[in-house]
Amino acid sequence: MQTVAIVVSLTLTVIAIPYVAYAVSKMLKVIRVGGPATGRTDQPVARTVTMLKETFLHTRMLQWTYVGLMHWFVYLAFVILASAVLAGYFQLFDPSFVLPIIGHFFLFEWVSEGIGLLGTIGIIALIIVRQKNHPRGLGRRSRFFGSRFWQAYFVEAFVLLESAAILFIRGAEYRLLLLEGSEYGNRFHFPIAGYVGDLLFSGLGEQGLENAIFAIAMIKVSLAMIWLMIIASNLTMGIAWHRFTAFFNIWFKRESDGSTALGGLEPIRINGKALDMEALEDLEEEDFEKLGVGKVEDFSWKGILDFTTCTECGRCQSQCPAWNTEKPLSPKLLVMGLREHAYAKAPLLDADPETLTDEQKRELERPLIGDEDLFGVIDPDVLWSCTNCGACVQQCPVDIEHVDHIDDMRRFQVLVESNFPTELNNIFKGLERKGNPWGMNPKHRMDWAKDLDFEVKQVGVDVESLDEVEWLFWVGCAGAFEDRAKKTTQAVAELLNTAGVDFAVLGDGETCTGDPARRAGNEIVFMQLAMENAEVLKETKAKKVVSTCAHCFNTLKNEYAEFGIELEVVHHTQLLNRLVREKKLTPVAPGAGAAETGKTITYHDPCFLGRHNKVYEAPRELLEVIPGATFAEMPRNSEKSFCCGAGGARMWMEENLGSRINVNRTEEAIATGADQIAVGCPFCRVMLSDGLTAKQDSGEAREEVEVLDVAQMLLAAVKRDPSEAAADVVKEAEAATASAVEAEPNAADRANPDSISDTADAGPPADTHTKPEEVTGTSEEVPKDDPAPTSQEADEKAAAEHDVPLADSGAAKEAVDGGGASTQASREELAPEAETTDAAPDEPASEKESSAWDNVGAVNTDLLPDSPASSAGDGAPTPDPEPEEGDVTESETEAVPASDDGPGSGDDADPQEASPAEEPAPAPAPAPETEPVEEDAREEESGEQPTASATPVAGDGEIVAVEDAPTTEPTSPDSAPLSEANPSGADVSEAATSLGRDDETDTDGGSARS
Repeated sequence: MQTVAIVVSLTLTVIAIPYVAYAVSKMLKVIRVGGPATGRTDQPVARTVTMLKETFLHTRMLQWTYVGLMHWFVYLAFVILASAVLAGYFQLFDPSFVLPIIGHFFLFEWVSEGIGLLGTIGIIALIIVRQKNHPRGLGRRSRFFGSRFWQAYFVEAFVLLESAAILFIRGAEYRLLLLEGSEYGNRFHFPIAGYVGDLLFSGLGEQGLENAIFAIAMIKVSLAMIWLMIIASNLTMGIAWHRFTAFFNIWFKRESDGSTALGGLEPIRINGKALDMEALEDLEEEDFEKLGVGKVEDFSWKGILDFTTCTECGRCQSQCPAWNTEKPLSPKLLVMGLREHAYAKAPLLDADPETLTDEQKRELERPLIGDEDLFGVIDPDVLWSCTNCGACVQQCPVDIEHVDHIDDMRRFQVLVESNFPTELNNIFKGLERKGNPWGMNPKHRMDWAKDLDFEVKQVGVDVESLDEVEWLFWVGCAGAFEDRAKKTTQAVAELLNTAGVDFAVLGDGETCTGDPARRAGNEIVFMQLAMENAEVLKETKAKKVVSTCAHCFNTLKNEYAEFGIELEVVHHTQLLNRLVREKKLTPVAPGAGAAETGKTITYHDPCFLGRHNKVYEAPRELLEVIPGATFAEMPRNSEKSFCCGAGGARMWMEENLGSRINVNRTEEAIATGADQIAVGCPFCRVMLSDGLTAKQDSGEAREEVEVLDVAQMLLAAVKRDPSEAAADVVKEAEAATASAVEAEPNAADRANPDSISDTADAGPPADTHTKPEEVTGTSEEVPKDDPAPTSQEADEKAAAEHDVPLADSGAAKEAVDGGGASTQASREELAPEAETTDAAPDEPASEKESSAWDNVGAVNTDLLPDSPASSAGDGAPTPDPEPEEGDVTESETEAVPASDDGPGSGDDADPQEASPAEEPAPAPAPAPETEPVEEDAREEESGEQPTASATPVAGDGEIVAVEDAPTTEPTSPDSAPLSEANPSGADVSEAATSLGRDDETDTDGGSARS
C-alpha cells in the first residue's frame, strides 16, 4: 500500500506543479494586458494590516454574520489543510511523522482538530445555504442566479473531503500511538480525533493502521493535486482562484487606509497620468481613445485582477437596486462577463492574425459595449442602469471596484463614442450653459432666501471673503431651484441663524459641483465646473463648508482635492447634530395631546452620505432627540440601505425597464408604519416623494404620510409652541420653510365683495400701452385732448372707500404704477395657477411633464413672462381693447406690465395727466411694488409673443383656465426635446426651456417680467 500511495501521490505532484506554474504565468500575462494602476503601492504597512484583517479576521465577510462565520471556518480549514498536505508527503514514508517542534504541541493539535471539525460543519452549512437559495426555486431573487454551479459543487466537495481527512488521519494516528504506548496517544492530544479513531479504526492492528495512514495521506495529496490541475485548466474559476488572488486584490485596493473604493471617483488617467484640461489639446490622437475604457485592455491591471478574483458569491447582486427591480444590471454578471472576455481576448492580442480561427477573430473584434445584435460584452442597458449607489462595492468581500469600472466605461461612451441615453443631453446642456443640470438661470440662485425674515449673507455682496464668517453654506443646484429642496435650504439657514452660526453663501457665484456630469461619464464638463468652482473657492478663501445635498457633499469632500482645494466639508445633519449637542438648538416637546405626539419617523440613508461617506449616526441622533416622536428603522438600513434611484445621473433618466427603484424603497418605508419619512438629500426627497404619491394615489399609503428632510423636522421641533395642543409637526415644518410656492386660494383669501367697485362705477382700466391723452372710455365722456377731471379730495375719498394707496399726485397708485403691486397681488390671489403653468407644448404632454410645475413650482413663477405687449407693424404698442359689459375687471385677471410711454413711467411723466384707472379689488394684504421693466427688455419680449392675460377671459365674462386657453408662445428650435425623466428631470427641463426663452430676451441683465 505504501508503494502505491507514494507512486500515485508523487506522479500527480510532478504533473500538477508545472501545470499550475504555467497557468499562473498565463494568468499574470492576462493581468499585465491592463494599463498602469496609480497609487496602489503606497503605505505598504497599512496595506498589509488591512489585508490580514480582511482575510484572517474576515471583517468584510462577517457583514453577513452567519454565512461569514461558516466561511471563516472553511477558510481556516483551508489554511490548516496546507500544513496537513505538507505533512502528508512525509507520512507516505513514515506513518508516525509529525511536524517538528509544533507537531505534538497540544495547542496546535487542538486547533487542527477543532478547525477540521468546524471546517466540515461550515462547508455543510454553506452547501445547505446554496441549496436553499438555489435559482431553481427563487429565480432572479437568488444571489446565485448566473453563478456556475458545477464549479461551486466541485469546490464544496473538495473542502468537505479535505476537512474530514484531517480528522480521519488524526484518528488513525491516535490509534497507532495508542498501540505503540506513546505518551501522546491519549485524549488530551486527540480531543476530537480520538473518538473518530475509536469509531473507524478500533479493530485494526499496527500494520492496518499504518496502511490506513498511507491511504489517507495519498488521498489528501492526490485530492490537492487534482484540485490544482482542474483550477489551472479554468483560469476564470473565481470561486477557487480567489483563495490565492484575494490576498493580492485586497493589498492593492484603491484606498491604502483600508476603506472601500467609494466616495470620489478616480480621474481619467492617460498613460498613468491624470487627465489635465490644459494639456488636452496636446494629446496624441491615439490618446483620445483612452478617455475612459472602450476595450478590455483599457482597464488597469488592477481592474483585470478584480475580474479574476470574483468569487461569484452574489452578495453584490443581492444588494443591487437595479437587479432588485428587474433591470438587467447585475454587478456579479457584469464582472463575470468582463473576466470571460479578458481571458479569451488577451492571449490573441499578440497572435498572428493568419493563425486565428473565425471564432477567435470575432472575439478579438468584439465591442466592449453593445447589444446582442452587435455581440457586445456588456449591454448598454446594463451599463446605464447603475445608480452608483455603491452597494456592490460595500458588500464585496474581496474589494472589487465595480463603480469605478462602470463609470470608466461610461466615460468612453460619452466622450469618444457619443453614445449615451438621450435624456442626458438636457443636463449636459444645462451644466455647460447655465451651470446647473436643470438649465435654470443662475441669477435666481438666491430666490430661496427672499422671504426669510433675516438677511442671508452673500459673498461679494455682504462680505468680501469667507474669512469674515465661519461657514460657507453650499446651497447646491437642487437647493436653489427645486421647490422641495428649497424648503430644506430655508430650514437649514433658519436653524443656523437661530443657533447664532455665522455663515454666507456664494449666490450666483456657485455652480454645480459637476457630480451629475462625472457620474454620467462626461468628465470634461465635470472638470470645467470643478475648475470654475475651485477658483471661486480659492478667491473667497473657503475653508469650512456645509452642504444639504449628499452629492455636493461627496464631490466637495472627496473629489475637489485633485483641483488644489482642501476643505472641511460636513453634511448639514452633522453640523445640526453638533449644534444640538452644544445646546445651541433645543427641540421643544409638544404640548399634551398634540398631534405630533406618538408619531413614528423612519429614515432613509442617502447612498452618497451613508455608504460613500459613512455618515450614519448624525441624522439618526437628530431624529431621536425630536420630542414626542418614535424612530423606526427600515429593514434595509445603514450599510445595507436601499437606493432611492437618483444617483449615477439616473435622476434625469427615465426607468423604462423593470419596476421603479423609488417605489420599491417607498414600499419598505410605508411598511414600517411611519408617519414621516426622513431624508438627508434633495434627490432622495424627490424620488421618495414621488414614490409616496404613487402609493397614495393607489390607496396603498395613508394620505397623512409625508417625506421631509431631517432639517425641516428639527426646525419644527425647535420652533414648536408647547401650548399648541393640536399642532401638526408636518404643517409646522412646511409653514416654517414655505416661501417658494404660493398657497392655493380659499374662500377666506378672497377680497370682500362689498369693497369691489363695478366696472361701470369705477371706469375702464388705464391702458399702460397708450399715452395718457389716448385713454378713453371713462363713465362720463371726456374730450380726447383734455385730462379727466379729478380732485385731490375725490381721490382720497375713493381711495379710503376701497383701501387703495395713493401716489404722491393723489391718483390711485395702481394707475400711476401701471397696474403694479395691488393688481399683481390680486392676480396672485385669484389665479395662482396662471403663475405656475407654462404655455402648452406643441406635443401632448406626458404624465410626468404634465405635473412638472408640482416639482418646480415657484422656481418657474419668476421665470414666466407676464403678458408682455406684442409688436404691431412698425413696433408701436397696440392698445388694449376696451372692456365690455360683463367682462371680469382687470384687477381680477391680470397685471399689466408697466411701459415707459405709459402713465406713471419715466422720470418726465406727469402724473396729473393720467386718466383715473379702474380701481382693482384690494388684496387681503398689501404686496410690495413690482420692479419697473426695462424698456429694451420689454420691447424685445413684446416682439416675441402677443399680449396674453395671465388668466384669459372669454367673451361671456367667464375666466378661462390657463390650460384650456390657446397658446401663442413659440417653441424655440434650440430647445432640447423633453423626455419622461424622473421627477425634476423632464419636469424641470420644461421649466429650463421656458427660462431659456426668458434669458434670450434679457439682454441687459434686467428683468423681462412685469
